[in-house]
Amino acid sequence: MAGGLGIAALLLLPLALWGTAAVKVGNTITQSEFYQRDESKEQEDSEFMFDFDGDEIFHVDHDRKETVWRLEEFGKFASFKAQGALQNMAIGKQNLEITITNTNKSRAAIAPPEVSVFPKHAVELEEPNVLLCVVDRLWPPVLTVTWERNGKVVSKGVEQSVFYPREDNTYRLFSYLTFVPQRGDLYVCRVRHQEIPDELQKEWEPKVPPAASETTQTLVCALGLAMGIVGIVVGTILIIKAMKMNSAHNHRGVL
Repeated sequence: MAGGLGIAALLLLPLALWGTAAVKVGNTITQSEFYQRDESKEQEDSEFMFDFDGDEIFHVDHDRKETVWRLEEFGKFASFKAQGALQNMAIGKQNLEITITNTNKSRAAIAPPEVSVFPKHAVELEEPNVLLCVVDRLWPPVLTVTWERNGKVVSKGVEQSVFYPREDNTYRLFSYLTFVPQRGDLYVCRVRHQEIPDELQKEWEPKVPPAASETTQTLVCALGLAMGIVGIVVGTILIIKAMKMNSAHNHRGVL
């Protein structure tokens, strides 16, 4: 159980799995839920979600008390009443209180998560793209992700996923930044985990060929022009030579 500096305690309810554990056969639907409280900030948080082979189907928004489908089309073919998930979260809160009392807020081992940043599509200057910041092997599922561009915080065009459960009982989270690549830009994804004193960060900059200088461009144009002139001259000589050979052949034929 977590405690001390950040979260007072965190309870991960058992995952309901359909499929095989040792050897995967077919597909797997995972129900993941947790309830947690940060006593230092007097904040509470919870999550209830379903995923299919690692892709989110839906989650229940505790504040809005409604089901949020990952794709709007899913809600046209299926339904899920948020009230059931809210009841589970309430039970999780009760279990949390019992666990805090029984364990005397003992502290669990916390390891820094893994952070990586990469673009969604091949990078082309001035072409809109999406940067992904993936925070993996996260425990407990509580953190803050911020984006910076050239040293300035960016908030526009930023979206964040829910916490995705992993088979090792840790979590994975995705943060997305819509951007337009420009030469010389430097992007930074900063991750602050309340149980880890050191902030984690990952830098990314567009990897594109350097722009050719005016001298290089002039030289390339000159070489292209020279090759074109040489081609014309050689072609003209070959045509004249062929005409002469054809004329001589015709002259011998008349004799």
